Amino acid sequence: MRSTSLGALLLALASMSGAVERAGAQDVLKVAVPQRGAWDAGLAELGRRGGIFKKHGLELEILYTQAGPESIQALIAGSVDVATASGVSAAVGTFAKGAPIRIIASEVIGAPDLYWYVPANSPIRKVEDFNDRTVAFSLTGSSSHAGLLALIAQYKLTAKPTSGGSISATFTQTMTGQIDVGFSAIPFFLDKVEEGQIRIIATGDDVASL
Repeated sequence: MRSTSLGALLLALASMSGAVERAGAQDVLKVAVPQRGAWDAGLAELGRRGGIFKKHGLELEILYTQAGPESIQALIAGSVDVATASGVSAAVGTFAKGAPIRIIASEVIGAPDLYWYVPANSPIRKVEDFNDRTVAFSLTGSSSHAGLLALIAQYKLTAKPTSGGSISATFTQTMTGQIDVGFSAIPFFLDKVEEGQIRIIATGDDVASL
């Protein structure tokens, strides 16, 4: 699995035919972004800081959400103009149900940024140890949800998918024993890995179907 050009999303946002063509100087474009701080979800913020949108007469107003499905809900409700970093399953599934949305650009192929981890003292050492354990994802329909379901199918696991909400909330639940296996995305908690507080057991690259 390889990443596509991440700049494609910025280009798509900056050249949107609807809002942008009608926009005057410094019009506001409302954007929903899940999991604030994740490397792929940071495109809108980085583009705003770098002045990319300003060059096109746009000022971004960013709404941070827990996961892609929540961003799509905000889009459907009219609270934002664009939802970014939403999983394919969430976007296509919502569109298939008749929601008035359309995909304007791809961001990343696969989910190389996702990973599943356990506290350092956990007896879980490999993917097969997920059997009969609670394994976290963010929200139903998210990339982490799709990745976990694919991981379970690929390894024929009897794991128990458990919604943990945001990456930070999931970390708290995992470290306090409420969830056996947490999920995260780069760059979150890599310092915890280096310090030996948590161990990574699986990543999105381990899932052949992503």
